[in-house]
Amino acid sequence: MVRTKNPPPQKPEDIFLEPLDEALSRRYLAYALSTITARALPDVRDGLKPVHRRILYAMRQMRLNPGGGFKKSAKVVGEVMGNFHPHGDQAIYDALARLVQDFSVRVPLIDGQGNFGNIDGDNPAAMRYTESRLTEAASLLLEGIDEDTVDFRETYDGEGKEPVVLPAAFPNLLANGASGIAVGMATSIPPHNVAELIDASIHLIKTPNAQTATLLKYVKGPDFPTGGVCVETPEAMEEAYATGRGGFRVRAKWHTEDLGRGRYQVVVTEIPYQVQKSKIIERIAELMQNKKLNVLADIRDESAEDIRLILEPRSQNIDAAAMMEQVFRSSDLESRFPLNLNVLGADGAPRVMGLRDALRAYLDHRKDVLVRRSNHRLEKIKHRLEILDGFLVAYLNLDEVIRIIRYEDDPKAELMKTFKLTEVQTEAILNMRLRNLRKLEEMEIKGEHAALKKEQKELQALLKSEDAQWSRIADELKEVRKIFDPKSELGRRRTAFEDAPEAEEINLESLIEKEPVTVILSEKGWIRTMKGHLEDASEVKYKEGDQEGFVIPAMTTDKLMLFGTDGKFYTLEVSALPGGRGHGEPIRLMVDLGNDQAVTAAFLYQGERRFLVASTSGHGFFVKEEDCLSSTRKGKQILNVPAGSEAIVCRPSAGDMIAAVGDNKKFLVFPAEEVPEMSRGKGVLLQKFASGGLSDAKAFFKKEGLTWVDRSGRTQTVDGWKEFLGKRAQAGKIAPKGFPTSKKFGRD
Repeated sequence: MVRTKNPPPQKPEDIFLEPLDEALSRRYLAYALSTITARALPDVRDGLKPVHRRILYAMRQMRLNPGGGFKKSAKVVGEVMGNFHPHGDQAIYDALARLVQDFSVRVPLIDGQGNFGNIDGDNPAAMRYTESRLTEAASLLLEGIDEDTVDFRETYDGEGKEPVVLPAAFPNLLANGASGIAVGMATSIPPHNVAELIDASIHLIKTPNAQTATLLKYVKGPDFPTGGVCVETPEAMEEAYATGRGGFRVRAKWHTEDLGRGRYQVVVTEIPYQVQKSKIIERIAELMQNKKLNVLADIRDESAEDIRLILEPRSQNIDAAAMMEQVFRSSDLESRFPLNLNVLGADGAPRVMGLRDALRAYLDHRKDVLVRRSNHRLEKIKHRLEILDGFLVAYLNLDEVIRIIRYEDDPKAELMKTFKLTEVQTEAILNMRLRNLRKLEEMEIKGEHAALKKEQKELQALLKSEDAQWSRIADELKEVRKIFDPKSELGRRRTAFEDAPEAEEINLESLIEKEPVTVILSEKGWIRTMKGHLEDASEVKYKEGDQEGFVIPAMTTDKLMLFGTDGKFYTLEVSALPGGRGHGEPIRLMVDLGNDQAVTAAFLYQGERRFLVASTSGHGFFVKEEDCLSSTRKGKQILNVPAGSEAIVCRPSAGDMIAAVGDNKKFLVFPAEEVPEMSRGKGVLLQKFASGGLSDAKAFFKKEGLTWVDRSGRTQTVDGWKEFLGKRAQAGKIAPKGFPTSKKFGRD
């Protein structure tokens, strides 16, 4: 057997060796550029992304013009996907549906039949169930596209052509707005009123150096399709439009309805843009259930075709405006719509533009459209005049022309030679039907010839004068403005402007009926309230394995303060605590108390006291009660607890002396003035320990003496406490006889 050597494997020519980071960088850059230019950012000239432009152009090719018949949306999507946009059909249909929704776009570009979704957030019906056609506004965007007004490029498969941009007879970018997220950049443009944009554009034509402040006399601000009230300050709006970055505070529109007998309800008729009504209701209901929006008693949806949300106040004594300020602060009935005017310029490069720059770019595009359309028309006129000149020759020599056509072997060449005609003129004469000979009258030919000559002269003058071009553009915009007249339903301004009123604080205590209750907090952290002040706390029942922690007589208008072993203070409204029968709810559902932490002190807030706080490490300080109030469930860190220790002491600090006792039963008394007052920190060392740590500490007055409370609740006096006098941070002496083995002073 003859052995043959296997030749070395050949490397394919399409395999390249290069560093991984360079390969990834180059490919990701290509992806990023594709996302920015072909998906996420709109073109400043027509305000459209490629998918929207392709949808409109495809529908025009399908002759789905306004006033004509509808076609299935599935057919439109198939046409777009097959010829222009090689992406998923659902993505195309979502883009199409958005152009139909009058709550998503200020000027709908597609007229739809069927279910195209609603403001509650429900999705459109499947594309096979809906139909669509173009609107008049879409026709304005496409107007003149067959007159060489814009450039075309090959489609993705190279078998057809698609427009790079649409002629856009109105400033659609700002009219309908846009939003999108690309790689490393995003865009967010609110909708505006078309008539106002046209007025500003005409002013910019007359005064090219107009500043943003002047343009804002015409463009009042965003005009959302869902209406609402914009409460942004004029200064902030001017800054946003000048730089292209900023935002607008938009809140719901509401009014009150008198129900008689001094009662009223608030009716919301317009909500902020791109906020789902169902989400608003769900959020407000959740806040009410969690007792975080106590000004409301109920919310219900009575909407049909129009929005009608009913808000019932908890008390008829609440001022409606003050109540709504609380609702706006807590819910999406007020939202902030960002402005980030990041668009693709005429050169295809992304940049952030201000209002003036965006309108300037649009007007420059319209000028380019006008020039190209005029040149296109001039070519048509030139061609027609050439033919008319030939017809005039034929009319004046009709008998000879007929003879040549009938008898000559090559009538075309003979006609060109005899009458010195061009090939175009000769072809037009030869292609003319016999029936047209009777219409071939000299006056008609000369009349059309004169009209075309006049139009040619006007167009040539137009192309030579830039002022004439801008005047023509202004006239065209004025004609378009008539379609978007502010008095019409399509053109009327929907978003109003108001100054945000000063938020009035509502005294929630006035909404809560003042009643006596008893707060019960078990040792394992279950909390509840019971009506009235309990006389015998021993009758209270707890879960199996649980027992009494704190029993505090209170009123429903009080605030409950909790001090955790983590050194944090937590604040709860007594009225918000669970009541009724049962064992209550875990305290950890109401505050962010760690599973490895516990409540070491609970008391009612009074506001003018001072507390002694300390940890088992022996460190502590005085803190004002008002500094301990917490506004969130996370609590407020007051005592910084060293690792391996926990907060153990929180007592009112009325007194001029401090007594401290450790786990080792060492007892120390020292002047209170040796302990500082702080708002937060670790504190100073109260007592020194060789082993163990601090067990308890309290403040007392020299004159009254030192006391402690036994298990039965009786107050006992510590005799001879002066024997334990010393300096802060000393070790102390063994506690006096009779002091509790728990090494606690008990609850005062």
